[in-house]
Amino acid sequence: MGALHRLQSRQCSSKNRPDCCCGPRLQSVMETNGLEWLVVPMQQLVSWGAAGAMVFGGVVPYIPQYRDIKRTQNAEGFSTYVCLVLLVANILRILFWFGRRFESPLLWQSIIMIITMLLMLKLCTEVRVSNELNLKRRSFAAADSKDEDIKAPPKRSYLDFDLKYFWHWSKFTDYMQCVLTFTGVTGYITYLSLDSFLFVETLGFLAVFTEAMLGIPQLYRNHQNRSTEGMSVKMVVMWTSGDTFKTVYFILNQAPFQFSICGLLQVFVDIAILLQVYFYSYYPQKPASHTAHPVSTKAL
Repeated sequence: MGALHRLQSRQCSSKNRPDCCCGPRLQSVMETNGLEWLVVPMQQLVSWGAAGAMVFGGVVPYIPQYRDIKRTQNAEGFSTYVCLVLLVANILRILFWFGRRFESPLLWQSIIMIITMLLMLKLCTEVRVSNELNLKRRSFAAADSKDEDIKAPPKRSYLDFDLKYFWHWSKFTDYMQCVLTFTGVTGYITYLSLDSFLFVETLGFLAVFTEAMLGIPQLYRNHQNRSTEGMSVKMVVMWTSGDTFKTVYFILNQAPFQFSICGLLQVFVDIAILLQVYFYSYYPQKPASHTAHPVSTKAL
């Protein structure tokens, strides 16, 4: 009887080993392999979603602002210096990409942001000029500040870098000239200095540091006015959530260290503005005398 039992055991081990001895383990492996068809596409979908959020997420806050300006035909609540800062930052970031390749979504984000800021500039310029009583033209490359109605050729050309009128020109083409000039000069310098590690790293730091400083004027304005009246709290919350997501994306995707450091700086600035909202709401301050400023220097 014992010999018969040993014979049956050997037959089970040799012929029916998967069913008798490795059944549970094989079943576990099959279940794991069966989930791969679901897990892998889900991971890919999450990755595409994060990349899409990085590319288009930065321009979302400007969509309601664009629609509001177009509806009211009033651009006083939006500072065109926001466009200037973001144009400079994203042009420098694209140039940095030629020296040190980073994630493609970050490159596309810069391209989309540049297009968005140019559209904002075009709308703001058209609205402002249509509302101005003074028709005297201010240009980037002008001649003796001729009126727009005068078609006479200019006597002399110069760059209108007077701080009083800089970035307050009367035609969108003047902004385009300035942007193209800046891109051409910085692009040429970058081309000559691509072999310099120090230059490339400095260029990357300047690109993200410029963008990180975008909230500082708003922070200073709130402090100067001792109030956050006229500033959209929802928009600041959107800045904070967007900058937090962006910083986490930088860290997880091992983007150049400049991106992570300046992303953290942006989050701190956003949190500081939110603290101002809380402080000035519960502890109102006497407004200091000040000159009228645009409602926001970052975005509303």
